[in-house]
Amino acid sequence: MRFGLIGAGRIGRIHGKNAANRADGELRLVADADAKAAKALADETGAKVADIDGVIGDKSIDAVLICAPTDMHADLIERAAKAGKAVFCEKPVDLDSDRIRKCLKAVEAAGATLMIGFNRRFDPNFAELKARLDKGVAGEVEIVSVISRDPSPPPVSYIARSGGLFRDMMIHDFDMARFLLGEEPIAVTAVGGSLVDKAIGAAGDVDTAAALLETKSGRIAQITNSRRATYGYDQRVEVHGSKGMLRAGNVLETTVEFAGAKGFSSDPALNFFLERYGRAYEAELDAFVKAVKSGKKPSPDGNDGLRAQVLADAATRSRETGKRIEIKA
Repeated sequence: MRFGLIGAGRIGRIHGKNAANRADGELRLVADADAKAAKALADETGAKVADIDGVIGDKSIDAVLICAPTDMHADLIERAAKAGKAVFCEKPVDLDSDRIRKCLKAVEAAGATLMIGFNRRFDPNFAELKARLDKGVAGEVEIVSVISRDPSPPPVSYIARSGGLFRDMMIHDFDMARFLLGEEPIAVTAVGGSLVDKAIGAAGDVDTAAALLETKSGRIAQITNSRRATYGYDQRVEVHGSKGMLRAGNVLETTVEFAGAKGFSSDPALNFFLERYGRAYEAELDAFVKAVKSGKKPSPDGNDGLRAQVLADAATRSRETGKRIEIKA
C-alpha cells in the first residue's frame, strides 16, 4: 500500500514511520506547512516532500494519513475521499458535530474507507481485556471505569485551540467507554475544575474532570481525567460485571521491584502517550490496512468519531450548566 502523509508533527512522525516500516507498505509523500518537518521525516523514511494538493492528487497514492491540525481534518477527509483514497484520520473529525455529519455523508457518497485514530482500542492490554469481556469472562457489564491522567498540562496556547478537555483529552475515554459498555450512552453528567494550572481556568477550560455516562439498561461508565500525574502517564481501565471484574493497569518503565524494610517499590509508569501506546499505533495502522484490502468497514470508523464527539459536546454542556444532558441521535 502506498501512503501519503499530511502533517509531519509529533503524531504524524509516528504514523509516517510506521507506514514506512511496513513490509507491505511504502510512505511515498509527506506534506506539512513546516517545510523542515516535512523534509526531516521524508529523509528518514525515503519519502518525497509534496504539498497537500500533491498528496491528494497523486494517482499512485492508495491511502492518505491525516495528521494535520484539527480544523483541517474534515476538509482533508472529504478531499481525499473524493479523490478515491482510503483515509486514516487522527481524532477528532472536527470539533463541530454537524460538520462531522456533513463530512461523513461526503465519505459515504464517495464510497471511501475512513478510519478514525482512537488508538487506545489497539493497546495490547485494553484489547485483551475487551476480548475477554466479549467471551463473557466478567458476565454482563455493570460498571466501566476509565482513568486517564497526563504527566503535566499542555501550554495555555494549546488549550485555546484544543476545544477543551472534554473534546481534546476525554474524547479518547468516551470512545473507550463506548467500546467496553456494549451499549450507547443516553445521558452524560460532567464536572470539572482548574486545580493544576489556574491559567487553564482563566482560558475557559478545566484541567481536572469527571464524567458519568448512563445507558438505557442502567449500565454506568465513570471517567476521570487530570492534566497532572506526578508518577507518569496514568492509563487504567476496569470493567465490573455480573461474574467478576476485568482490569488493565498501567505499563511501567520496567517490571523490576525492590523490597526492603519499608515495603515494595517499583518504577514509574511510562512517561507519555508516545511511549505508552507505541505498539497500539502499529496495530492501529495494521487494522486500517486490513480493512482497506478486504473492503470491510474499519473500526473505529467515522460514526465512532461522531459518537465520541457528541459525548464530548454533552459533557462540555453539562459542566457549563450543571445539568444532566440527554444524548440525541
